Amino acid sequence: MTIEIKEQDGGIIAVFDGRFDTPAAVQAQQDMAPLMENADKEITLDCTKLEYVSSSGLRLFLTLRKETSAKGGKVVIKNINEEIKKVFMMTGFFNLFDIR
Repeated sequence: MTIEIKEQDGGIIAVFDGRFDTPAAVQAQQDMAPLMENADKEITLDCTKLEYVSSSGLRLFLTLRKETSAKGGKVVIKNINEEIKKVFMMTGFFNLFDIR
C-alpha cells in the first residue's frame, strides 16, 4: 500500500492506494506521521484506490481522528468502496467520521 500526501487549499489530502492490511499498517503508521503533525487542519483521506482495510488500518484512522479532535482539526474520508463501507457500518466508524 502507498500513501501520497499533499497540501491543498490550506488542508492536507492523503491518497491511499492498495490494501491497508496488518503488514501494511506498520509502514503506514510512519507514512501517516505528517498527518498527525498537521492534525490542526482538515485532513482528507481519499480512498478511491483503497481496496481493503483491516482492523490495524481502522486503528490508525481512529488514532488520526482522536489527534485531530484534540487539536481542532477534522478528518474527512471520501470515495470508499462498497466493501469498506460495509466494514465502516459494522464497526460504527460510519458515525465517527465525515464520509463523503
